[in-house]
Amino acid sequence: MGILDFIFPKYCVNCKKIGSYLCDNCFSYLNFDPYGICVVCNRQAIAGITHPRCLGRYIINGVFTGIEYKGVAKKLVYQFKYNPYVLDLKNLLVDFLYEALIQKEEFMKIIEAIGEKIIVPIPLHSTRLRIRGYNQAEVLAKELSKKLNIKTVNMLRRTKNTRSQVGLKKEDRLKNISGAFSVLPNIHARRSSASPNEGGLISQYPNIFLVDDVVTTGSTLLSAANTLKRNGAKKVWGIALARD
Repeated sequence: MGILDFIFPKYCVNCKKIGSYLCDNCFSYLNFDPYGICVVCNRQAIAGITHPRCLGRYIINGVFTGIEYKGVAKKLVYQFKYNPYVLDLKNLLVDFLYEALIQKEEFMKIIEAIGEKIIVPIPLHSTRLRIRGYNQAEVLAKELSKKLNIKTVNMLRRTKNTRSQVGLKKEDRLKNISGAFSVLPNIHARRSSASPNEGGLISQYPNIFLVDDVVTTGSTLLSAANTLKRNGAKKVWGIALARD
């Protein structure tokens, strides 16, 4: 046990056993998400790939998730999201997400088949960011980028301080999040020094993986993907730690 663990001991988020944020016994209650849904129609879809009939020009191409958002998983996400003193939970949670992703055949096919790609975290509104002090989606994105060896770029900003999506029906969630994102101004202006005549970052990295912590109806990812595609992204997929 290190000195920090002695001064600030870790407790299992579920049973409070000392030693780690999730003990071996409580780990058995964690369920990986083996299925996927199309976030457009919210019906089951192979590995979360958007149904061909649901896919449109500005629609997200699919969403890949790690664990089921219930029981122990909810407690882990809550501590990570609202307790900055246990921010080092990121290592545990990203391990879960990474292991789930590499077991998904469709995800691995996409990773290997596409060309230039980046990871983009779902942003918090500046007001909420000041209150919380960090963006949990950005933390996950940066840690996941190390494992997947894919660059992370903050490409979006939240222009609308939306109310919480918790408890809202899908139609209300879509209205609440509509028009909530825009592409950062410098993204269009920045150009590669190697190819100064090419467009901004979106044209350089046309394949984008959006990262968020929890997906319920997918309205946030749908809105963010819509913004990116309207600004030149070719294909956009979502990655979420947990699916509600």
